[in-house]
Order: sequence, then structure tokens, then C-alpha cells
Amino acid sequence: MSILFVIITYINIRLFSFQFSLYKDIYNYRDVSLISFFNNNSIFFLINVYLDFSQLALKYLIDTEVNINNILVMTGDFNIRDNLWDRNYLHYSIHSNFLFDIADSLYLKLSELTNYILTRYLDNN
Repeated sequence: MSILFVIITYINIRLFSFQFSLYKDIYNYRDVSLISFFNNNSIFFLINVYLDFSQLALKYLIDTEVNINNILVMTGDFNIRDNLWDRNYLHYSIHSNFLFDIADSLYLKLSELTNYILTRYLDNN
């Protein structure tokens, strides 16, 4: 049995004037979406990523070189447990390095929490 996950990005109708577009020619992978929008006659990009537990999309992003300006944010479900963003988790993940390398290549940096809240809950709750 095979399970297929699809990445979904929701854009509120009130943002219609920004003219959002999905780009499949730059990142052509089912778990990565690149979305553009216009603001003040400039184009900006958002990247939405879903990483399954085998980290296939992360491997795809590492192997895919792109030259994109004006990426504002890369977001998604990264499924990487690491003590960098979860103080209750005592371990470090090598996948975090790969994620940071990708972010650096896109001129992005990790957002810092201003108010620490749990981002992961035990599966048995």
C-alpha cells in the first residue's frame, strides 16, 4: 500500500489583488510549491515544503540549484525534530544542517521565537 501526500497552500480571497501564481517549472516536485505574488510592481516568492519522514523533499531541494531573488519565506511541515527549535528535545538532527544550507542559499534565515510555545505534541494526547 502506498500513501500519497500532496502539499496544499491556502491563499485567502482577500489577497486576490496580489496575483498569486504557482511555479512548477522551477521546483517540479510534489512536496514543494513555489508561489509568486506582485506587490508595488515587484515580484516576491513563497516556498511551501512538506518533508515526509524519509526527507525526500529535503534531498530534492539540496540537489536542485535555483537562482531566485525576493524569496520572503520558506514554510511548511519540515518533520525535523531538533533542539534548535524544541527545547524539550535533547538531540540534534543532521537534517537541520541541510535545511539551513538550503535556507542560506536562498538568503533566508531562521525566525526567532519571541514567545516560546510548544510546536509539537505527543501523539498519544
